[in-house]
Amino acid sequence: MGSSVPVSDRAGAAYHERLRVPLRWWAQGTMFVATIWLAVVVAVPGPTPWIVTGVALGLLAVGLFSYGDARVVVDRDSFRAGRARIDLRHVGAATALDAAETNRVAGRDADVRAFLLLRPYVKRSVRVEITDRADPAPYWLVSSRHPQALADALAAARDAQQ
Repeated sequence: MGSSVPVSDRAGAAYHERLRVPLRWWAQGTMFVATIWLAVVVAVPGPTPWIVTGVALGLLAVGLFSYGDARVVVDRDSFRAGRARIDLRHVGAATALDAAETNRVAGRDADVRAFLLLRPYVKRSVRVEITDRADPAPYWLVSSRHPQALADALAAARDAQQ
C-alpha cells in the first residue's frame, strides 16, 4: 500500500514513501463499527444508532488516515520521517534492515535516545546514523517497505551534497 517513487516523479524528492495502513485494518475497523451499530440499534430506538455509527465511522477514518499519513522523504537538502526533519549534512551511514534485524534494533539492542518511526505493519526498516553532536539521538530507525531503496537514496543524496 505504501508508495515509493523515483527522483523524476516528485519535485525535488529523491525518495518518497507513505506508510499507509494495510487494507485489513480498514476491514477490521469497518466490522468493529458494524458491531457498534448492531449493539446500539438493538438497545436504542430512533436515529441515535445512526448518529453513533456515523461518529464511530468518522473517528475510524480520521484515526487510520492520520496514522497512515507518515511520510518518509529524502530530498536534496534533508531527510524527513513523519514530522521529524534533519539536514543531510548530519546524516551518516544508512543501513537497510530485514524483519529480524528490525526487531532486534527496536527491542533488545535499542538505544532509548534513538528516534523511531515504526509501524507494526511494516516489518523492515532503515537505521540512519546521526552525526550531529548536538542531537541527542544517535540514530533514527525508520520503517520502510523498500529499505534498500531508502538507504541508497540517503547515500546518493548525502554524496551529492558533499
